[in-house]
Amino acid sequence: MRTTIACLTLICLLNGTAARAQQDWSAELATKIDKVFEHMDKATSPGCALGLVRDGRLVYARGYGMANLDHDVAITPSTVFDVASISKQFTAAAIHLLVRDGRLSLDDDVRKYVPELPDFGDPITVRHLLHHTSGLRDQFELLILAGWRYSLDLITDDDVLQLMARQKDLNFRPGADHVYCNTGYTLLATIVSRVSGQTFRAFTMARIFKPLGMTRTFFRDDHAEVIKGQAYGYVPDRDTFRFSVTNFDTAGASSLHTTVEDMARWDHNFTDGGVGGLDFVATLLKKGTLAKGDELPYASGLIHGTYRGLAIVGHGGVAAGYRSDYLRFPGVGASVVSACNLSSANPSELNRRVADIWLADKLEPVPAVPGDDRPTVSLSAEELRRYEGLYWVRGTDTYRRFVAKNGAIENVWGQSGTPLKAVGAGVFAGRTTDFRVEMSADKGRRLTESVRGSSVKPIQYESVEPFLPTAVQAAEYSGAYRSDEIDPIYRVDVIDGRVVVRRMKFAAVTLEPLTRDVFRGTIGTLRFSRGTDGRISGFTISNGRIRGLRFHAQRP
Repeated sequence: MRTTIACLTLICLLNGTAARAQQDWSAELATKIDKVFEHMDKATSPGCALGLVRDGRLVYARGYGMANLDHDVAITPSTVFDVASISKQFTAAAIHLLVRDGRLSLDDDVRKYVPELPDFGDPITVRHLLHHTSGLRDQFELLILAGWRYSLDLITDDDVLQLMARQKDLNFRPGADHVYCNTGYTLLATIVSRVSGQTFRAFTMARIFKPLGMTRTFFRDDHAEVIKGQAYGYVPDRDTFRFSVTNFDTAGASSLHTTVEDMARWDHNFTDGGVGGLDFVATLLKKGTLAKGDELPYASGLIHGTYRGLAIVGHGGVAAGYRSDYLRFPGVGASVVSACNLSSANPSELNRRVADIWLADKLEPVPAVPGDDRPTVSLSAEELRRYEGLYWVRGTDTYRRFVAKNGAIENVWGQSGTPLKAVGAGVFAGRTTDFRVEMSADKGRRLTESVRGSSVKPIQYESVEPFLPTAVQAAEYSGAYRSDEIDPIYRVDVIDGRVVVRRMKFAAVTLEPLTRDVFRGTIGTLRFSRGTDGRISGFTISNGRIRGLRFHAQRP
């Protein structure tokens, strides 16, 4: 059956101009590529659909594994997948089409179209949303902190807008930094709808998908909609799998449903500009910049980079049990797209392995992983203890904890640790990273983290006093806390000597003490504050896409 599907796809492609694209194809090449997916190409596993595009034409497409394990439905090139954040380039395209229509400007204040958004002082522009430079907090991270269980509880556009309307602060001033933010793309979809007078789904269908012949592509805005031929998402569970799908009535940041066949039609638009023209395509590919002038790798829902000497552009997607990746090599007219319905799949890696085979004659040799042939230096237990401690990047939530254990130094987070090899006086090596601990009488211990063989600037840490609270000290943090920006009460308790956070719908989170009044756990880094009386008055949570979300202590 699998071979038949692939052959049928190729026979169809041999008609018309696509036949010319088949000249560099062979059964041997197909066999090599199929082996990349062979671990999931069976009737008992979810899997992936793969599409290869040459000069805007689909030259090979295959399905591997099952779209539906309940009913033994196999994945084919026509299977519909939720491709999550691959959505963003289409949302950006809709915005740019409205700009071309003269309906809006990228430098418009977002509040012109979304007045529900608070006035944070500095205007947030449409351009800021496109390039993730708005400073807005990420909607999904906020919703989870607010009590939504991702992919289980329904998330709507109204939920996002109501949550954003309550925000008091930004992560940073608009344009000052670049932090990936799904909120921006939900707001962009809202702008498209309000400016066009159509639903976001209807606008993108009329202006992008139908003109390109993407007949099985759409933004799902109803979680209960029946979708013919869709793949259901799964997560591994011991020796079987569990169902895992999105529960969204919100689109723009995510929720695009499509096939690898339709993605080939979209890829062709980068070649011929059928929708919007080639200047529109160039606009989509234009990189963003920060206010200070630094150029970003992020364009409009597309990320620029390089792979083995070739320029690449594309985007990945992650949602519930779905994983996807769209990878273009514009310099050689080749693209790889894969959509998977298994959370443990890594389509970005799979696509690059396919490219290694397909484009072998165009890629530079695989760069060697920086080796480390330095011999291990034997250090006594006393010497190792000299390097133990907690190290901090000033002004951030980045910490490293070094612990002497089993005759080595371990880089520890929570209950797990990674052993490091001692290769010199105060120098410890990970797989690709060196950590150098320096000591001085006046400045104390300092830690430098650098990636071997990389031009990336080393990260500088300073030693800080670790904190292990006594029972009395731990009890100081106990109490109820509430944020003006989200609803749930967070309760901090001491259980078996450990400080924990409890909230409705979620298991208790154990906090690891770092320095005085600073803890970290799976919800982020908590920084407690104190009033003039010395009592705990509240805390902030920061977790990467959210910075400084404030909670206030609830006093009896």
